[in-house]
Parts: sequence; structure tokens; C-alpha cells
Amino acid sequence: MFLHKHPYPPFINQDTTKLIVGTLPPPRFSTGQLLEKDVDFCYGSYYNSLWLYIDKIHNLNLRYDNSIRAIEQRKAFLKMHKIGVCDIVDSGERKKIDASDLGLSNVKLRDLIGYLREFKNVDTLLFIGGNSKNGPEYFFRKLIKTNNLKLELVSGEIPRIHQFSIDNRIIKTVSLTSSSGSANRAIGSMQLYKQLKAKNPNFSTFDFRVLQYKEYF
Repeated sequence: MFLHKHPYPPFINQDTTKLIVGTLPPPRFSTGQLLEKDVDFCYGSYYNSLWLYIDKIHNLNLRYDNSIRAIEQRKAFLKMHKIGVCDIVDSGERKKIDASDLGLSNVKLRDLIGYLREFKNVDTLLFIGGNSKNGPEYFFRKLIKTNNLKLELVSGEIPRIHQFSIDNRIIKTVSLTSSSGSANRAIGSMQLYKQLKAKNPNFSTFDFRVLQYKEYF
């Protein structure tokens, strides 16, 4: 059994207003066996990289390699835009060493609610993935329940938006489409994607994510 431990601590500053919330990076980030284009930082996998979309939206000209400079570029962007990263899974066990959320068992969650109470400027959680089993929203609903908080639906449109109250402040959650290539099939079945594809045959699942992420990044 492989113990998949999250390799990065939460990246949060006192002025952070939005938190990116995922699960775990691929196991190679925990074992230090990075690929040539991987960046040793949150969402650093080149082949499942939120940064590819952020780079496209902001024309950042980011580096995609194992350099310190690549890490610094990403941290600078997050600080400038008051965005933090706090993946919800601290560790889990795997029979098969891959990046599948469904393959996780004996999952230990981070105290995301505690971080929200500590960093009082956070008003938005950006789930990278929806409410499928072992996804970030799925685990967050467990935390909400154990902390006697209530998640209320604001909009059922994609991306779904909920909100909850904590310490007399309202926090919004946005369930963004996963940056993983495995989500491409789900995107292809979405009515909005089909409509956009019909108007422009060159419109891709990459373009769909850029369009969706642009509002929040």
C-alpha cells in the first residue's frame, strides 16, 4: 500500500481572498520523481496543470521546468491576485500508484475550516473538480457536516456555486471543471460546450476551461 502524502503545505497569506482547493498532486510529486516539464509547486504537473490555463488567461509566459524561477513566478502571481492554495487532502493510501481520486482510501483531510477561521479575508473557495466521489467538494461536504455548517445552493449552473456562513461572514464556493484530462469526456457532454463547438468547430476543451476559469482567476 502506497501512502500518498501531500508534498506542499497550504500557500495562504493574510490578505488572501480566494483559495484554490484540490485533492493531491500526482504521486511523483511526493516521491520527488518529477518529469522534465513539471514544476515543484502546487498544480505543477505539466499534464494536468491549472497553470496552463492561468498562463493563457494572463499571458504570463511561465516556465515549465524544475527551476526555482518557475516556482517564484507562480508564487508572485498568487500573491499579486490574493489567491491561495489549500488542497483538502493531507494524505491517503493507494493500492495502485496513480493520480486517481477514486483510488484513495483511508483519507486524512486538512483542517480547511480552521484555516478559514485563521485567514479572515478569504471569501471564496475554488474547487478544482466537482462533487464526484473523493473530489474536493465531496470531501468539503464532509468537513461542513462535522463542523455543523450548512452549504446552501446559490446557482445550479456550471460551475455550481454554493455558500455557507462561518464566524458571521459568508464564504462562496465555486465548483470549477477539473483541469485533469480525464474531465474532457464530461466537458464534451455538456450542453454549453456543444453549443460553443457548433459555432466554432475549432473550440476545444482547453478553450472551455479558459472561458470558465477567466471569471475567477
